[in-house]
Amino acid sequence: MSRERAQQTDDVVYHPSREFVESTNVWEFMQTYDIDDYDELIARTTSRVEGEPRSGVTWFWDELVDYLDIEFNEGYDAVRNDAEGPQFTQWFPGGKLNAAHNTVDRYAAADSDRRNTVACIWEGEPGDVREVTYHELAKQSNRVANYLESRGVGTGDTVGLYMPMVPEVVSILYGCFKVGAVAVPIFSGFGVDATATRIGDAECSVLFTGDGFYRRGSQVTLKAAADDAIEQAGHVEHTVVYDRLGLVSDGEIPWDDDRDERWADVVETADDDYDTKSLPANQESMLLYSSGTTGKPKGIVHTHAGALMQAAKEVYFGMDLKPSDRFFWVSDIGWMMGPWTLMGTHAHGGTVVMYEGAPDHPEPDRFWELIDDHGVTQFGISPTAIRALRKRGDEWVEGHDLSSLRLLGSTGEPWDAESWLWFHEEVGGGDTPIINISGGTEIMGCFLMPMPITPLKPCTLGGPGLGMDIDIVDREGDSIAETNDRGFLVARDSCPSMTKSLWSGDDRYLEEYWSSWPDLWDHGDWAQQDEDGFWFLHGRADDALNVAGRKVGPAEVEGAAMEHEAVNQAAAVGAPDDTTGTAVVLYVVLEAGATESEDLREAVRDTVGAELGKPFRPREVLFVDAFPKTQSGKIIRRAIEAVYRGEELGDMSSIENPDVLDDIEDAR
Repeated sequence: MSRERAQQTDDVVYHPSREFVESTNVWEFMQTYDIDDYDELIARTTSRVEGEPRSGVTWFWDELVDYLDIEFNEGYDAVRNDAEGPQFTQWFPGGKLNAAHNTVDRYAAADSDRRNTVACIWEGEPGDVREVTYHELAKQSNRVANYLESRGVGTGDTVGLYMPMVPEVVSILYGCFKVGAVAVPIFSGFGVDATATRIGDAECSVLFTGDGFYRRGSQVTLKAAADDAIEQAGHVEHTVVYDRLGLVSDGEIPWDDDRDERWADVVETADDDYDTKSLPANQESMLLYSSGTTGKPKGIVHTHAGALMQAAKEVYFGMDLKPSDRFFWVSDIGWMMGPWTLMGTHAHGGTVVMYEGAPDHPEPDRFWELIDDHGVTQFGISPTAIRALRKRGDEWVEGHDLSSLRLLGSTGEPWDAESWLWFHEEVGGGDTPIINISGGTEIMGCFLMPMPITPLKPCTLGGPGLGMDIDIVDREGDSIAETNDRGFLVARDSCPSMTKSLWSGDDRYLEEYWSSWPDLWDHGDWAQQDEDGFWFLHGRADDALNVAGRKVGPAEVEGAAMEHEAVNQAAAVGAPDDTTGTAVVLYVVLEAGATESEDLREAVRDTVGAELGKPFRPREVLFVDAFPKTQSGKIIRRAIEAVYRGEELGDMSSIENPDVLDDIEDAR
């Protein structure tokens, strides 16, 4: 790939063929409703008509129930009640349903042609593979439901999932839904403090965990951390332990006979018949916690109808799910994309691919081999993970048949053009769209999401998602989307999956999301629509580096640095400066074969200065081998900044590779 081409981010590099366009689910939807093109599609599903301020959004979500065959046990009285404003909209009031019925029960029914379809293909890091059909998943979910009721868990009670990524997490999630319990997924990579915070805030009476999991060829144990978290948080009366590593059966983990129970003893032996509850549409289904990078993690409250509808919509239209597809998105059950993948795919009777371990074990081609072996059709991953895999070389990709891929996906952070193009060309073969999405835990989905029928520029997020009334505003709250200026990403309306509030109460919810402008959801991102109508993000607005009174996002500095051919990854942080107030400090991971030198350091500084202007030329460029990242591949910039400034790191339990912090400190 030429560097010149990588820098041409203003060029459209993907044009879907007419044949592909007319094969998509979103095209079929457009034909059903006489919608001629993409612009009309967005206008029809998101626009406000004079006299009917939310008609487009309301019409779309009402139509979607029948169009996607979402089954309500009792019909709703209205699409929504927004008498208290968009902040507290009630969606589908009067309606009753259960997300588990829609994701597993109906496909496992005796008269369903999906009964013996594989709901989940799971691959462990050592190479073990399991397949679970809808019929088997339903029985397992029923066992979980019966176990929970036997321990007094009912509608509205919270249940923690601090689990390895094994197929059983699916049945636990759906088992919670069945009894009306609120599932609380917790990232399996969290340490004691982060886990305890979530258990304590949610007040979980039951916690599902495991003895551990495999990561880069080693056994990572969970049970001791779970025990310590329970000791710190309280509340947990029953801990169900799954035997992934064989440590449970061998008696090689700590055990409390008064609280701990073996999965094999209490779940596998439970009755596999259960009558799934019919619940109000706005009944809580999940409590998903924000990452907690600043302050106490926020408990995001999702409902049965909202989470189900959003995930089902996005996987069906944005990711174009077909009955024979195999859908793989790299995520843990503890992150929003985990439940999103499961619910979105299973709402249509589809097949999810799950993987337990590291992306580069035993070799950097683990994902490419997995895609080849299992015929994956949709593959989603973070930009940072792709940058790391690209650095390992094209030859790791070229040895595998990736022709099964129909769509690629990404989320989590901004792209750089070169890595986007590498993903598009080397992994996708140059004719596979990248559905680059952005939204978050707060909405169980995406504010921005390109459709597979649209052309793409490198790094773009397309535009507003279907049924999502999204805008870009200035500091006064006035729309500037059409002026092509950079501004704040906002939502002008609710959607069914928008959090009901925060678990801790309404005050923080209103302060976090609705306090910047009247009746506008402030998502906290810098966004921009270019003159061709493509939307882009420029990082978090609250992460802005204020250099001599001028603000720039870290993502912009990092993107500029990666324009240099020797730079593979970059992380920009702010440092106090007597002259400019804040100075840019840039940490850099070099491409394979590049050599650290003072000349290269100056060249990278010059590249940033030429791209963004002299004030943003980094004061320092520091070379490192790797960045601290989460298991999902996100760079933890607050950790880098804390190390540079010599500050307390705080809770770093989400770091996948904490050992790199020593190297970052040495880079000074």
